[in-house]
Parts: sequence; structure tokens; C-alpha cells
Amino acid sequence: QLQLVESGGGLVQPGGSLRLSCAASGFTLGYYGVGWFRQAPGKEREGVSCINSRGGYTNYADSVKGRFTISRDNAKSTVYLQMNDLKPEDTAVYYCAVDRVQQRWFTSGCPATAYGYWGQGTQVTVSS
Repeated sequence: QLQLVESGGGLVQPGGSLRLSCAASGFTLGYYGVGWFRQAPGKEREGVSCINSRGGYTNYADSVKGRFTISRDNAKSTVYLQMNDLKPEDTAVYYCAVDRVQQRWFTSGCPATAYGYWGQGTQVTVSS
């Protein structure tokens, strides 16, 4: 059974850091690109970052460039999102998602419609 489980969210003060993990099971994660998305109350879902199947290509939203880093360990079937210098506007539920198509890459952005499998999300709250 295909499953994606996010973890690592929590409450952090502005300027702090968190590392989110997305653990996959039931399929070979290494064949697929993975994206991180977030949704804050009353706002549309936003593509935060995505990484290709082998980890050689990454995209970031302008709002997180220089602060967030996406990476993956295919041997562990896990994708990570290291978030540094967190700001209150980063508060949201963060979701990981897997591309519908194997070994596809987007030269810019992380289009949510391309991702067919989603985790349940993990809450990130940035507040003093």
C-alpha cells in the first residue's frame, strides 16, 4: 500500500529551524520527483520546493530561497526539507507529494497538478 508520512513539524520561534521528513513506503520513491507544498488558513496551496528523482535538480519558491533546502535519500525512501530562519509567514500545514510520472522534471516551479500522491501533512507554526 502506497503511503507518504510527513514528520518534523512543530512550534518554533522566528529565526529558528525545523527539518521535515517525508517517508515513503509501498513503492520505489527513487523513480519519482517529490514536492513539498504548504497551505495556510485562508490561503491557496503553495509549492515550496521540489526535487527530481535522483536529487540533482531542485526548485524553490521565491519566498523560501536561501532559507529552505530540499534533499533526498533514496536508500531510505525519504525526502527532507530543511527550513532555516523561519518566519511567521511560514506557518502552514506542509505536505509532501510524489509526481504522477516517473523521472519527470520541471524546469521551473512545482506544479501541484503534476503530483498524484499526497501525505497527510504536518503543522509548522512559527511564533514567539
